Amino acid sequence: MARLMPVSELIRDRQYDLGDTYDIVGRHAYAQNGEKVGTIREILTDDNGRIRYFVVEVGSWFSAKEVMVPVGSARVEDDGVYFDHLTRDQVKDMSSYVAGQDYPYDQEVENIRVLYGKDYAGQQTEQGTLNYREDDRVFATPQRLQLLEERLRVNKDRYVAGQVEIGKHVETRTENVTVGLEREEIVIERRPVSEARPVEGAVTLGAGSETVRVELEAERADVSKQAFVTEEVEVGKRTVTEQQTVTETVGREVLDVKQTGEVNVQGGDAALRTDDRSLGDRVADAVDPLDGKIDRR
Repeated sequence: MARLMPVSELIRDRQYDLGDTYDIVGRHAYAQNGEKVGTIREILTDDNGRIRYFVVEVGSWFSAKEVMVPVGSARVEDDGVYFDHLTRDQVKDMSSYVAGQDYPYDQEVENIRVLYGKDYAGQQTEQGTLNYREDDRVFATPQRLQLLEERLRVNKDRYVAGQVEIGKHVETRTENVTVGLEREEIVIERRPVSEARPVEGAVTLGAGSETVRVELEAERADVSKQAFVTEEVEVGKRTVTEQQTVTETVGREVLDVKQTGEVNVQGGDAALRTDDRSLGDRVADAVDPLDGKIDRR
């Protein structure tokens, strides 16, 4: 008996590249009247790779319960996935989702009838599973395509751009200072005697020699040094702002429009182009049902 394939297994075990399809997982889930009921936990596909169910963890209503809600009940918006007709009583009557479990025809149909009424009748395969019809509104995937645009976000961080060390050292120079110094000189004056007079007493020449000693004084320079404060230096920091232009390449997604037949496509921007395939079709195109590999053409 075939089982529904979680998209997480396709990504984890088979390295499938499903683009932005898996971004729905983790979004908030809202029920009737916009009431928040839980979170999208998984996406389930059939054997052909088409999305069939969203697994919703309904912790706001029932603790530790997950249910499979057909994608036809979903409305995907930027802030979450909306199930506009899902009520608390319906969730209560639905069987819980168990990862890895097979879901036979009668169990799948019973859960669908809880949402769409007892008159829902699917087609049973020979293996006892539900045959998904292409025209079944229960599994019509939301036709929603988000266009993304990159925008620059500039953050600032601080780093050490340099450092300044402030110290001091001694420079020497030679200075010449002129100072007046006094000194004494001997002054000898000789005056001749105009009228010679005799020396009294007996005098022998050379016997009474006398020496006169005169001390002469002089000034000399006594040089000393004294430090004076000639300049004061204060060290601090200040912040200056300079304008710098940062250049980076950004991209944005534009819509691709495929027009087949006599179809009039109207839009506010002639430059937009869109892919008219649904979300489920894009996933199915990525999965080859024969060998389970991604078609990367």
